[in-house]
Amino acid sequence: MKPKKYHGVVPPIMTPIDANEDVDEKGFRQLIEYNIQGGIHGLFVAGTNGDTMALTQRERNRAISIALEQVNGRIPVMAGVMDTSTRRVIENIHALEDMGGTCAVVTSVFYDRHTSQEETVRHFERILSETDVDLFIYNIPPFTGLRLNADTVIKIARLDKRVVGYKDSSGAFGEFLQVLAEFRETPFSVLQGLTAIAMPSILYGADGYVPGLAVAFPEIFVEAYDAAASGNIELTIQYDAILRKTSQLLKMTKNGTAATKYVASLLGFTDKRVIAPQDFMSPEEEAMVRQGVEEVKRMHAELKAR
Repeated sequence: MKPKKYHGVVPPIMTPIDANEDVDEKGFRQLIEYNIQGGIHGLFVAGTNGDTMALTQRERNRAISIALEQVNGRIPVMAGVMDTSTRRVIENIHALEDMGGTCAVVTSVFYDRHTSQEETVRHFERILSETDVDLFIYNIPPFTGLRLNADTVIKIARLDKRVVGYKDSSGAFGEFLQVLAEFRETPFSVLQGLTAIAMPSILYGADGYVPGLAVAFPEIFVEAYDAAASGNIELTIQYDAILRKTSQLLKMTKNGTAATKYVASLLGFTDKRVIAPQDFMSPEEEAMVRQGVEEVKRMHAELKAR
């Protein structure tokens, strides 16, 4: 079976900003191009890692538009449209449709008193009835307040063929495997959202993963995916050690977004700015992260030299 449309390494690309907290278009385009040249298989714009709810609506739409234009059909683009009500999500999708986008990433609504799993099924039903793009189910309970269980995900996936995939950032590995088993031999894509369990997920047959720091190390994450997708367990274990080291970079500061932006800024394309009122990194934290980045590069070079 050939790879599904949405597969491999799909970075949730960060959104660089200027001093006015607007999208830094030049830096954003350079970062996207760097990732494409690094071999990524798709792009997730306006996700959690991309400041989707911190940007103004105008700037969120601008980030999506820039990404679509820069990618220019070379790889699939998934766009975050998450919001606090079904109507607001539908309006976001209509804006995406006007830009020429073809795939919307949809979470449960948030800042809400969740009453049931069924409310998210109704959410998708109405979105499907009023929009035309493909939909990706996004399960991220720390930000929505609701963990979708496997039965709910499967029910939503079966609503319509335009529900094309699932990104799971819940950490519930057993339920992830349940969804994976249901759709293994279908066009429906199952992506792991947590880098910590990405390699085991791909060895079990997951179609890919959505790693935040792939934005800075695309080649490493693509090579790790290739190792796992080919079933090379020993090489996968070696790459997993490097991936775990990249994840440690996010824990060297209280703000993971700031850490991601700082690591990306070391490439020279973008600034390390974060959107208010998020915490910036201290000089001490930056020094630790720089050291960690060098360690990741050293580990990768040693592995490639073997």
